[in-house]
Amino acid sequence: MFEVRSVGPYDGDVLGEIHAAAWEAAYAPFFAPEFAARAVRSRRTRWHERIAQGTATILLAERDGRPQALSAFSPSSTRPGLAEIHTFYSHPDSWGGGVAGVLMAETLCRVRNDGFARVHLWTLRDTPQSRRFYNKCGFTECGTARTFDFGDGNPLDQVEYERAC
Repeated sequence: MFEVRSVGPYDGDVLGEIHAAAWEAAYAPFFAPEFAARAVRSRRTRWHERIAQGTATILLAERDGRPQALSAFSPSSTRPGLAEIHTFYSHPDSWGGGVAGVLMAETLCRVRNDGFARVHLWTLRDTPQSRRFYNKCGFTECGTARTFDFGDGNPLDQVEYERAC
């Protein structure tokens, strides 16, 4: 059984493990091994601060009590009137098990309950698995692209997706 809940002040380690494992599986191949290793370590430790800041709604999805996926959203800083999903990751061990779909449905419900009619997000152009997932969830590519530097000086192409809530 799946449960989605708002995170609490002690969920930072759990979020960090999900984020690090998913990022390593999906994104590490785009980077030099040393940079990727540092990035994975950073993702394990940054969530306590993000929770404490309280600037985004952060959700955690569990299956049978086991944390498996996370999302974070807030009002968009670049698209007035829209919400933006900043983070959406599921642990690789849960891929294909349905938790991501459950989490996305609850994320969209919370976005709508917060008064937003539309939501957008950015994802790497060269991650077909995530792009298929967002399409399956009703997002469409906007035609907007940008480059994003993760900190290694080699920007990667991102594409924007949007949908109604």
